[in-house]
Amino acid sequence: MTINEGTLYQARHDWGLGILKISEAYENSGIDKAKIVANEFLENLYGFEFGPILFKPTLSGGSTTFRPSKEGALSYFIAGNPDYPNDTGFGLKNWRKIESDTSAIFIEQNVAMWIGWVTFINNNGDEVKVDKSWGYRINDEGSLKIVLHHSSLPYEK
Repeated sequence: MTINEGTLYQARHDWGLGILKISEAYENSGIDKAKIVANEFLENLYGFEFGPILFKPTLSGGSTTFRPSKEGALSYFIAGNPDYPNDTGFGLKNWRKIESDTSAIFIEQNVAMWIGWVTFINNNGDEVKVDKSWGYRINDEGSLKIVLHHSSLPYEK
């Protein structure tokens, strides 16, 4: 696999579809199905096989701000883990559409980084726009995996 703007677009698209599938599973079949879908999402898109993921979710803080483990990431997306009591399940928020807007891209052999904005639209049409950074690395099977994921709400004066 060669990393280029097209493969990075596809990676963002796949990530957005994964979040939508978690929301859909939760709405249609409940938390147990959402957990299965979220585990598949993390397994398919995140590079935990490389080691800890540098993951800073949008809505996290205190001693659980960073989520380098799969368990911590899973909790952020579906909640329910007592080690992360403030999680509300970002993937369970009835998302209907996810769009990204690129600010800049860096590509160097089997590593790439992306920064920009991601807009989430829920079933009521409400929008949440976040500042987002992703770092990617190609694994031994040739798949592009997320190894860095930073998200924050935009700065407001």
